[in-house]
Parts: sequence; C-alpha cells; structure tokens
Amino acid sequence: MKKILPVFVLAVIACFLTTPTSVLSQDGLKDLEGTIVVDGSSTVAPITIAADAGFRKIAPKVKVPVGISGTGGGFKRFTKGETDISDASRPIKYAEFEKCKANDVALIEIPVAYYGLTIAVGKSNDFVEQLTVDQLKKIFLADKKDKSFVNAKTWKDLDDAWPAKQIKIFSPGTDSGTFDYFKEVVVGKSESSMREDMSVSEDDQVLVQGIANTEGAIGFFGASYYFANQDKLKGVKIVNPETGKPVEVSAENIESGAYAPFSRPLFIYVNAKSARRPEVKVFVNYYLDNATELASKVKYVGLPKEINDAAKAHFKKRKTGTHFWVLKDGEPAKREGSLSETYTVDNLLK
Repeated sequence: MKKILPVFVLAVIACFLTTPTSVLSQDGLKDLEGTIVVDGSSTVAPITIAADAGFRKIAPKVKVPVGISGTGGGFKRFTKGETDISDASRPIKYAEFEKCKANDVALIEIPVAYYGLTIAVGKSNDFVEQLTVDQLKKIFLADKKDKSFVNAKTWKDLDDAWPAKQIKIFSPGTDSGTFDYFKEVVVGKSESSMREDMSVSEDDQVLVQGIANTEGAIGFFGASYYFANQDKLKGVKIVNPETGKPVEVSAENIESGAYAPFSRPLFIYVNAKSARRPEVKVFVNYYLDNATELASKVKYVGLPKEINDAAKAHFKKRKTGTHFWVLKDGEPAKREGSLSETYTVDNLLK
C-alpha cells in the first residue's frame, strides 16, 4: 500500500519544477520513452521524486513511479528483480545481497546524500537539552533480565532533577530504514529489543504532530522533518560517544560526522541489467549530476564532490557489488569507516 508524502515534501518538489541544471545533452530526450520502477525508503523518496520532477522537463515521456514501502520492503522487491532502482536509507544487508546474487540481480551501489536522524521533544519540554546513548537505551529498550538495567518510564527515572512525567514514545515503522538505523545504534549487539508500547507510524508528519502535541513525548525521524518543523519541535543534542561533547543536529555536523552516532549516507541501488536501458542510464546520470541541489531542495546534506564523482565513475563503468561488507575467513563482516574511506573500488564485494 503506497503512503502519502507529507505536505511540506510535496511543496518542496513543486518548487523544484524549474529549468533543470543537468549538464546532460537534451537533444533527443523529448522522444525518450520508458518506465523506471522505483521502490524503497520513504527517506530517500523525496530526493528521487525531485529528480523525476526535474527530469520530466527534459524527458517528459519517461515515467518514474516511486513506491514508498520502506528500505526493507524495497529490497524485498529489488532482490527479486522486480524494480529498477531501490531507494535505501542504509547500506544493503548481507542477507539481501546474497538474495540478489541468488536471483542473478547485479547491483550498482550509489550514495546520493547525507542524512541525520533527529531525536526530538516538544517545544514545551523545558528540561531536556541533551541525551547520551545510554540514556536513549533506558528510554527505548524493553526491560532486560539484567537487574542492573533500569528502564525509564518517566523522565525522573533518567534524572532526579527532571519531572516525574510519563515518557511517551513515537517511532517510525519497523520496516523503515530509519527504524533499522536507530535500532542498530541503540540496541547494538545486545540481546535487548525495542519497547512494544511505542506509537508507530510510517508517516513522519504523524510523528511530528504526536511529539509536538503530547506531553512528555519523545521520538525520532529524519533531520529534514525536524528542520521543517522547528517551530513545533526541539531537537535534543546528542553526546558524541567518542568526544563526550553534546552536538546539535545541523547540516554541518551531519556532513562532518560530529553528529554521531546519528548521521549517515543515503543510497540508490540500480539493477545493472536495468542500467543498460537508455531511459535508466540517462535518469541516473541526471540524478547524479544534480545530487547536491536535489539534497538541498529536500533539506538533506549534499555529498562532497569527490564522493559524487566516485559515484558517477562507478555507474559509468558499471561497477557492481557492495562496499559495506567484507568476508573474513569466509564469514561476512560489516566494513567500518566513513563513506569516503568505504566507498572505493578496492572495497567492492561482488
């Protein structure tokens, strides 16, 4: 079932319907035809839809329907060869990569922007200014068997100076890449699980309204929704685990990596077989030529030029595989490091 994008995203996309800035030659593109099937992350969807909006000005006969079934849902279709492009707010999982290989689906992995995940409370919350990852664990994790772990039911459970107001949690849908990312950071490799008493929605605007209008509320979603709703929400500073310093969410802190551990790159995954088709080839080239502007239009953070250039080179040479997994003694291990360190041809696992 397709989800409706928030009003502010649709407004941003409408603003983008101006003369395209792509350096691609426009000769003959008005006669180019075809349909490019896209599905996946609701976080990446605004960028892809904005790319389509601009692309339609030079190739009006090419259709690019964009589904929003979540990163995991998009990969389910992509691994079966049902889609041409999969929007993803996280790198592909190794199990998903294996399914692609089993189904003879070669993939081209392309980063398109940076994304920050904001932890937010309502404007009326005048006591929470910053939180550590350990405090987030106490809020969002279910009770552990370990008696030393204290699950925070009220704000006072976290800090005696805070009021004994019940903590009410708002979360993205469990099939979204945003949820996966948050869970990965907060749960980690422990045997814990996320609490089951959260208010869950795939529509980030529903989360914004819930946090803004519910006393004692806290939640998380993409930074773009916070940037667009700062009149209703207060972004909580997150204490960087390495430096011990609280860092606010901002475009600069997301790109630099200072807003850790809640900043990351976003991707599109292109079926290599689909990339042979003229309409897919030209659309992806247009997407990459305009990636920085597209990211800015939907309030994300553009990639550094060197990474965008690497993505263009990967697509041009049809470099297939994933950069985010490595085999150690035959077992898959997630590759660590920044995007600039990870996204190199030498790191490709085919």
